[in-house]
Amino acid sequence: MTATGDELAGVVDLFGALTREELSQALTELAFKQGAAVDDAAVTDAIETAITEYVLVEYEPAASDASDADSESLLTVGPAAFPTLPPNAEDLPHILDYETRSVDRDRLAEQVQTRLEAEADEAVAADDADRAAALLDVSYDLEAWATVETDAVRASLTPLLPQD
Repeated sequence: MTATGDELAGVVDLFGALTREELSQALTELAFKQGAAVDDAAVTDAIETAITEYVLVEYEPAASDASDADSESLLTVGPAAFPTLPPNAEDLPHILDYETRSVDRDRLAEQVQTRLEAEADEAVAADDADRAAALLDVSYDLEAWATVETDAVRASLTPLLPQD
């Protein structure tokens, strides 16, 4: 089974947030329903790519908000996602015994902004124009997705981009 990042976001969106293991199990179940083979390495790669591209983002619950079961980071829909349900995904909430989770949107936005700032610094230090261009796009997505300001990130990335 191959799923796009937006399809991964669609699966996660059904539940609000999932652990990596839960998302992997959901994708395995989905592949079974679709009669497709599961390649665990491909699933892991798809999840990592979706995170790199800000389609999925990691959320660290506050210590006071996390139960023992929720103490690990969760994946939730990110600012670059256009969640799409893959075929048969609508059945997953009925098949899997996962609770629907909500995340603190302000806390999530702050965590994503912090990550974007750190990755922008890394792109600038590495003089990586391709990554800078991708992060510049994410900066606009992030501002549309949450109430955060990313002007400083854009200002740091812009000098790396080719000038017209």
